Amino acid sequence: MVKLYNTATKQKEPLTKKQGETVYMYCCGPTVYSTAHIGNMRTMIMNDLLDRTLRFCGYQVDHIMNITDVGHLTDDGDTDKMEKAATREQKTAQEIAAHYTEEFLRDFTSLNCLLPRELPHATAYISEQITMVSELMEKGIAYQTRDGIYFDTAQFTNYGKLSGQKLEEKEEGARVAINDEKRNSSDFALWKFSPLDQKRQMEWESPWGVGFPGWHIECSAMSHALLPHPLDIHTGGIDLISPHHENEIAQSESLFGTPFSRMWVHGGFILVDGQKMAKSVGNIYNLSQLREKNIDVLAYRYLLLQSHYRSTINFTLESLQAAANGLTKLRKTLNQFPQGGTIDATYHAQFIEKISDDMDMPGAVALVHEVLKSELSEANKRTTIEKFDEVLGIDISREEKRDIPEEIITLAHRREIARQEKNWALSDELRDEIMRKGFTIEDTKNGYQIS
Repeated sequence: MVKLYNTATKQKEPLTKKQGETVYMYCCGPTVYSTAHIGNMRTMIMNDLLDRTLRFCGYQVDHIMNITDVGHLTDDGDTDKMEKAATREQKTAQEIAAHYTEEFLRDFTSLNCLLPRELPHATAYISEQITMVSELMEKGIAYQTRDGIYFDTAQFTNYGKLSGQKLEEKEEGARVAINDEKRNSSDFALWKFSPLDQKRQMEWESPWGVGFPGWHIECSAMSHALLPHPLDIHTGGIDLISPHHENEIAQSESLFGTPFSRMWVHGGFILVDGQKMAKSVGNIYNLSQLREKNIDVLAYRYLLLQSHYRSTINFTLESLQAAANGLTKLRKTLNQFPQGGTIDATYHAQFIEKISDDMDMPGAVALVHEVLKSELSEANKRTTIEKFDEVLGIDISREEKRDIPEEIITLAHRREIARQEKNWALSDELRDEIMRKGFTIEDTKNGYQIS
């Protein structure tokens, strides 16, 4: 039985579903206004490990992850992150969304994350969002001001239950409200009106006039449209607990009268060189930057596996390089073993025990090394560890590039000079000598490659 730490109850709890049944999981995905950084991708890897863990342990998984392409307000102002990015890059908001969605999915799949059943875009569910806002208005839980429709947090008795912060505590610590018509400073925008003196790139007709949705209503509308409620699991980074997930709960439970999600799973922060990632510090990394340093991006996944998903971790290039070296060594060791073995039942059971205990991936990785040191045959070691990789997702059997001896590099260099001098006979002779020594050489537009 899988146990997970539930943010709502502050304790580990068993999954309520039985093996073979479907677990309905909604994951907060990216806001596609810029390149996703390694902190964003840590949450994506956590989601993927949860998906893989559930499947490995015998559950069916119906996994939805949204794409926020409109309405991500950093406050109650009129401009969201998508519109700001469009202005910054002098493109349309749609071009921004398309570009960064494609970029995100490329990074997502390069990290071996399994694609959810659907990746709904917020802009495709505007009518559902308008309907939800209208129903909240009818119930007297939402109200209109000069700049939009707001949720009245005082109408929701348990507001703040996920974070454990009471409404009055939020009020005391709240900054000065931008809209003095708000009844409570913690009230949040469900729908914003477009400025009268400005044409927004993303805006829609509504019963209250032209405008656009707030950030929080999007997830409630998409999850309700695509999954049965209550959800079994809702995930996200720890930074989304408040206010985003608090607000999702408030509006959804006020509207439907049932719990929004049975379990809430949140991933921890990532620091870089001991500091919070920030543009002002210049310590924000993305996967493209790791590739430029000739580091396998799966080394980042392997690095994360060595810490618990709820822990705060400190990322350094040195720790990443150590993970890359460790992953290379692991792959080389495994690829020396013959194929065709059987999965060891004892270690298989221990692996399930590890991952079922709130996704204890550090324990699972340690078990991999325990198997390598065990008395099992090499074939059985390989097959058992390859089975574990169905969850770990680090391409553990991928063949690493061979170490090329200096002698072969010298021969290849001589051959390249011969080709430049159009001495084809010598070029062919050197190629054959390289092949006799067990290597091949291939000419590409970017130069030769030895394997």
